[in-house]
Amino acid sequence: MLDTSALAVFLVASLVLLLTPGPAVLYIIARSIDQGRGAGIASVLGVAFGTMVHVVGAALGLSTLLVKSAVAYTVVKYLGAAYLVYLGIRRLRGADAEPAGGRTERSLRRIFTQGIWVNVFNPKTALFFLAFLPQFVDVDRGAVVLQFLVLGAVFVAIGLVTDGCYALAAGTFGNWLWRRPAVVAAQRYVAGGIFVTLGVATALSGSKD
Repeated sequence: MLDTSALAVFLVASLVLLLTPGPAVLYIIARSIDQGRGAGIASVLGVAFGTMVHVVGAALGLSTLLVKSAVAYTVVKYLGAAYLVYLGIRRLRGADAEPAGGRTERSLRRIFTQGIWVNVFNPKTALFFLAFLPQFVDVDRGAVVLQFLVLGAVFVAIGLVTDGCYALAAGTFGNWLWRRPAVVAAQRYVAGGIFVTLGVATALSGSKD
């Protein structure tokens, strides 16, 4: 179904893109440093799920709505920005503090869900897939939607590996930081500040053009 040479180029291009830290990676790193490797991996899985939502949207043509409608693009962008700022404020207030007994299963589910929304509410991710994936889709081979989904799934699989490495490395670094009382005292302010900064940066980012 997919041309072998085109798939090879797609793999290399995807790897280069995924190794370049973007908002999702910075979010994962902040979660990992702040709440440990488990939280980081939960964020990775959530972001990956959100990415697949965009892939399906691109395959079904839903992303064209964001391309053609400035209003839809703006609404989604500001929803994402507001959500990141909301997460940051919660962290700054200590509302996301973990119980003394450690991280609960419920908290990891919450972090997973937050990772989904952080990525789903990023319209530039949708536009990226709408621009990137068609370059490797061969219409003459048919099953265009299936080609979109396969390429998207491959991209997500690579992202799980690269983002997972970021999460594990940042989580390990976070464990080292947690053994230093002075750092622990500032931990939630740093993490909350990162989330708020990401939200503001998203809100102030340029238009879809």
